[in-house]
Amino acid sequence: MDLHRHLSLFLLLQLAAVLAWAEPRISIDQPQISLTDFRMGYHVDPSQELTFEEVRTLPFAEIRNKVSLGTDARVTWFKLILDNTSDSDQRLFVHLPYAYHLKSVAIYQELNGELAHSDVLDMDRIADTNMMFRGTAVYPLTLPAGQSTTLYLRSASYSHQWLAIEVLDAYASRHTLVGINTDIALMVGMLLALVLYNGLLYFATSRKENIFYSLYLVSGLVWIALSYGLIASVFDIYGAAIFKLNLSLFTMPIFLLLFMMAIFETKLSYPTEHRFLQGLIALLGGTLIWGVFDISAALKPASSLAALMMVVTLTVGISLYRKGHPLAKYFLLGHSAFVVFNGIAVLAYKGLIPLSYVSGHGVGIGIMLEALTLAFVISHRIKLLEDIRASQEELKRQASTDPLTRLYNRRFFFPEANYLLEQAKAADIPLSILILDIDHFKRVNDLHGHACGDQVLVKLADILKEQSRGSDLIARLGGEEFVILLPDTNLLEASQYAERIRGAARALDITGSLNKVQVAISVGVAELDTEQESIESALARADKALYQAKNNGRNQVYRADAAVR
Repeated sequence: MDLHRHLSLFLLLQLAAVLAWAEPRISIDQPQISLTDFRMGYHVDPSQELTFEEVRTLPFAEIRNKVSLGTDARVTWFKLILDNTSDSDQRLFVHLPYAYHLKSVAIYQELNGELAHSDVLDMDRIADTNMMFRGTAVYPLTLPAGQSTTLYLRSASYSHQWLAIEVLDAYASRHTLVGINTDIALMVGMLLALVLYNGLLYFATSRKENIFYSLYLVSGLVWIALSYGLIASVFDIYGAAIFKLNLSLFTMPIFLLLFMMAIFETKLSYPTEHRFLQGLIALLGGTLIWGVFDISAALKPASSLAALMMVVTLTVGISLYRKGHPLAKYFLLGHSAFVVFNGIAVLAYKGLIPLSYVSGHGVGIGIMLEALTLAFVISHRIKLLEDIRASQEELKRQASTDPLTRLYNRRFFFPEANYLLEQAKAADIPLSILILDIDHFKRVNDLHGHACGDQVLVKLADILKEQSRGSDLIARLGGEEFVILLPDTNLLEASQYAERIRGAARALDITGSLNKVQVAISVGVAELDTEQESIESALARADKALYQAKNNGRNQVYRADAAVR
């Protein structure tokens, strides 16, 4: 047993010696330098108290220059050995493009085993240094000809250790600083456009899902702008002043879950799925409250919460799809993209996979893809609602119209006529009513058949439509009887209108089974006393006038007596 322990200790010492001996070195041997992919050393400081003098004697493990080490490496030292093998001094710039999310960075430059220069960048006190430029820390460095320079960087993060180091010459440095954050600005701009568009939709529809979607987008664009340095680049704000904005990492899924509950109407139709979403909202809400008081601690389980959220939302989406919800398949398409890219990002943040553009920007890519898909889901829902509304309107139209003549029926006429009466009374304008029927219509059906009689009804309905104004209300009361309400029309004008339609009916050219069908109508006309008379009363007076026209020989217009006060 002792032999085993001694052997293990010996192997560990040998491994440490090998690591110390085989530390990666970067050779600088040409005038144009743009080093964006290389190996370097790192050492995690769990105590967060190691000094430069202590660290320089410790072994460093090898790692790439773009690294994510998760939440357990909040203070990490990095080591670069730069060998200037050229015969002239080299003026270089060390870039830390993700410095905006750090708490502080300390840089120590060692030359010939001695500390030649050191600098500390505190993100809460950037006015004390000129190292920050649009979210990137830039450290100028001169490498003496033919000598080796060792750089030690102490990176202190608020939560996740996420760092990239680049070594560039003056030209490459300027070029890089000018081009940073253009892709992130494009993402944020697209999300802002969606927010504005969806805000207009909310004012048009007043539906809750539009509000939740807008808040989800706002949370997403805040997180993207914060995490990828756009806020630092544009507003030159760093450190604790903006670190609280990481709370958007919790508000974003909360609003997504509320969006799901609203657009799928889970409370009414899917109670089991609704309870799962409610439970997840409660968990995220509690973490959000925790983050208000201690954001660094609350962010530590954020990756695990994100994984749980992905599992629950995917499970709910699949369940709704299997239950036949028409929007579930589109939600699953966008949310699957969100889950895939966020899963890649979570693995990178935990240090389980290498940091790359896709893994480093996975959350932003996932948010963009899902945001675009959810916009389609909202638009598709609007289309479904419009189709339902159109179907309902068609049903209402069918219920309120006569199927043969396509005029309004009795059921529609009286409520609408009463509404027009109230309008006429309020505006103090005249209102007249006509009732008419076809003379000897039974004889037409008996001699020429019901098909010919239907043709007469349709032709007469067409005349009434052609001779009437858009404001007139025309209805078929039943059989061969029709009624017309004429707003802003007195008794004389209504009588003239009645004569026009009587003459047009007389001129109809309809051929029956035997010979030409002679069509004639009789019309009764009455003007309403809008102050005291009802539609029913005025219609009764017009009906009496109609029978008077029939008694006088038919094919004529007869005016009713004025209403008795």
